[in-house]
Amino acid sequence: APQGILAVVKIEDETDFTPNTEKSYIYCDCINDPGNLGTIMRSAEGAGAAGVIMSRDTVDIYNPKTIRSTMGSLFRVPFIISDDIYKTTCGLKDEGVKIYAARLDGSNEYYRENYCGPCAVMIGNEGNGLTDKLSSCADKYIRIPMEGSLESLNAAVSASVIMYEAARQRHEKTL
Repeated sequence: APQGILAVVKIEDETDFTPNTEKSYIYCDCINDPGNLGTIMRSAEGAGAAGVIMSRDTVDIYNPKTIRSTMGSLFRVPFIISDDIYKTTCGLKDEGVKIYAARLDGSNEYYRENYCGPCAVMIGNEGNGLTDKLSSCADKYIRIPMEGSLESLNAAVSASVIMYEAARQRHEKTL
């Protein structure tokens, strides 16, 4: 009967990355579902994001379901788990990173914005969205228009849609 322990290691929960003017960041504020966080990490890699920034109250990045959902992206995409997501956001903004808040009350559709410069998109909790305090850091509120009777999209889907729009714009800029 094995003990179930192979090794005891210290997990580094922060990596140091500086704003990259060629890529975008994705913020995860209080994401609760491990599958959503894993999918966001996987989409971040696929869309070429510079990194993922998570609030401390986001689900554990090392949750087994999260790890499975990343399909290995966890080991290739830089991430930060921030003890003060508001302070982290203000710091990036001071570095010239344009901050977008994905909200139902967004003033502009996500595809009408320019993501070619340094930028970060904030995605909020599945049930409540972004907090008003964190949203106040944003340069602009954006939204994903929806048909039918939908009120909102899944957090991972929303993040993916916006990240791939940023990737599309950057790709077109280089053509």
